Amino acid sequence: MVRRRAKAINFGIIYGISAFGLANQLGIARGEAGDYIKTYFERFPGIKDYMEETKKFVHANGYVETIFGRRAHYPDVNTKNPNMRQFYERAAINAPIQGSAADIIRRAMVRMDEVLEAANLDAQMLLQVHDELIFELPEDQVEETKKLVIATMEKATEPALQLSVPLKVEAEAADNWEEAH
Repeated sequence: MVRRRAKAINFGIIYGISAFGLANQLGIARGEAGDYIKTYFERFPGIKDYMEETKKFVHANGYVETIFGRRAHYPDVNTKNPNMRQFYERAAINAPIQGSAADIIRRAMVRMDEVLEAANLDAQMLLQVHDELIFELPEDQVEETKKLVIATMEKATEPALQLSVPLKVEAEAADNWEEAH
């Protein structure tokens, strides 16, 4: 319950959710939702700064970039239609975050086969789901595979980019994806 609320608040704020929208999503009073949003920005003022700086940048340049320089273009961001303008602003705020996450997971995926093969592991990468990689492997190789997967994913930005905050990865093993959650 707490995790669900935290995710709704975190993602909702980045997407520009209103107190009304958050209240509906969480099934709480609008005032309580407004307090959550206000407290969030008080505790994490850098997020508000990021949002405002990103809006200024996209209005001036018509695009935003991921941490690896991949661009998302919003040529109509300066539209006179306030609903469309706000939509483009929300998309521009989200694009560097989601796009950077996609860049990082792709870099990890490209390296994974080589890393596992060099360690003589029989793990096979089967699937990517958002920020997760799913593998199939013999049970006796689980611990060693988890260590290599974690290390590869945590260092996926290197050597091109050193993150100022460490990227932390968790790994779970189960007979199926549902059990791993």
